[in-house]
Amino acid sequence: MVLAFGEPWVYYLDMASIVGKKQGNKTYYYLVESGRVGGKPRIVSQRYLGSAEEVMARLEERGPGEPDRTRHLAFGDLAAVWGILDRLGMVGIVDDIVGQRRADAAGSVGTYLALACANRVVAPCSKLAFSDWWETTAGDRLVKLPSAALDHRRFWDAMDHVTTEHLVEIERRITMRMVDEFDVDLSGLVLDMTNFATYIDSANDRAAIAQRGHAKQKRTDLRLVGLGLVVTTDGAVPLVSHAYGGNRNDTSQFATVLDELTARFGELAAQSDQLTVVYDAGQGSAHNHGLIEDSPLHFVSLVRPTDHHDLLAVPRSNYQVVDADRFGGLLAFETRASIFGHDRRVVVTWSPRLADKQRAGFAQTLTKARRQLRELGEGLRRATSRRDAASVEAEIASITRPRWVARVVRTSLTGTAPGALTFTWRVDRRAVEALEAELFGKRVLYTDRDGWSLAAVVAAYRSQSDVEGDFRQLKDPKVVSFSPMFHWTDAKIRVHVFYCVLALRVARLMQREAAHAGMSMSARELLAQLGGIEETVLLYQGDRGRPRARRMLTEVTATQQRLYDLFDLERYAPKR
Repeated sequence: MVLAFGEPWVYYLDMASIVGKKQGNKTYYYLVESGRVGGKPRIVSQRYLGSAEEVMARLEERGPGEPDRTRHLAFGDLAAVWGILDRLGMVGIVDDIVGQRRADAAGSVGTYLALACANRVVAPCSKLAFSDWWETTAGDRLVKLPSAALDHRRFWDAMDHVTTEHLVEIERRITMRMVDEFDVDLSGLVLDMTNFATYIDSANDRAAIAQRGHAKQKRTDLRLVGLGLVVTTDGAVPLVSHAYGGNRNDTSQFATVLDELTARFGELAAQSDQLTVVYDAGQGSAHNHGLIEDSPLHFVSLVRPTDHHDLLAVPRSNYQVVDADRFGGLLAFETRASIFGHDRRVVVTWSPRLADKQRAGFAQTLTKARRQLRELGEGLRRATSRRDAASVEAEIASITRPRWVARVVRTSLTGTAPGALTFTWRVDRRAVEALEAELFGKRVLYTDRDGWSLAAVVAAYRSQSDVEGDFRQLKDPKVVSFSPMFHWTDAKIRVHVFYCVLALRVARLMQREAAHAGMSMSARELLAQLGGIEETVLLYQGDRGRPRARRMLTEVTATQQRLYDLFDLERYAPKR
């Protein structure tokens, strides 16, 4: 084949042609493919080849035929997350509820919340650091926004448009879309609550939701934000979320979460008689139990064993193996009892594994109490001690306050005058044995599911680990993380909670899809595998102007190829 450069011309070969286009005093060449559209010839694709010199250099395999430099961008994890958000219709739902922004706004509210959610799943960072992270990804092909639109203030502007009422309706619609799109099983639901430590200044009066309370992360020095979640036993996917003040206990928030759950799925529960909610003793109270009894939902829950000493006194001979294949050495018996004024089926279980853990934990507690009591006695024996009896008795009470210690430690304090006090103590081994026999390894469950087997009731309660796993995931600083949170007002904190829970929902749906395809992985492992699918950008610098770019994906492993196909990443991959 002979090519003549200099004048615009066309050479046809199997419906492909090289076309020269003159710009100024120079001609640039393109590879053009033609086809018939509606019976008429049309150009269907056009690819830039370069100047005459560049084309000749490529034919001679030198110079511009090789890239001047390359860039490597994150692709697989971000594209998979974006695909799930697209299937959920998240951007459209948010924009439909919140409404359109001014014409000069770079992006819609839904777009900004989707970007924030994607960042939470893949690489949690502040809004200030978002644009730097975004440049390391192939996100510019997924979302067409100018770089200035990724400034942290643009995110804050978008968040200011979202009210608490908006968030409730957005979550409702996304949840219903999710149930339909992913065929999520709602028959088993788990409810639980936790809180997250924040670094909001104590003097900040614009964040009433952030309060000091019972810190489950043991950060009693920090203000807390509470979170209630209802998740499915089918993949631990969040259905309902509720943010509340960190100074409120779990029991007080049960009614709000239950009302929202009933509002969304009450009709389905009444029609199917299949929805069962599981919750633990932390949400249990006479008032809350009355609410669940009056709802269309079935339930499995737990009561404190010490509230039912008669059940704890039942001899071990009355217990039977539940299901050796599923639960190992777990034993149980069932009866009926009055629970908050209602006659209900009760299942008492005994787990040797739980008994061993409680025994080991109590031994540590008892060791600490022994050391403190020994130090107290040694201090009183010193001739210089001037402590009075009241202060010593207060310290003894403090030392024996931890759970069960007072039941097994016997103390004696004699004398009244400072310097003349005599203190003795001992651990009652019989009391320890009685404590272990009465309480260790036992749980008391109750339910309105009279037709279920013992194994089904136990399995339902053990699904509590699903929501506990979700809370642990939200506290993972690397992926799907609640922290860092750099927001200081109630409104923005609630929006932050929303897209963090949405990020958890996306991650769980991705894990669920992978598990259904025979690839069970943790969120970290799944995102690491997807993150290994990168995009390489080959940059060719011409005589002048910006370099030309050619994009391609890196080589993938067999597992990555399966994930690539599963999440339809071809849809977002660069096109040759």
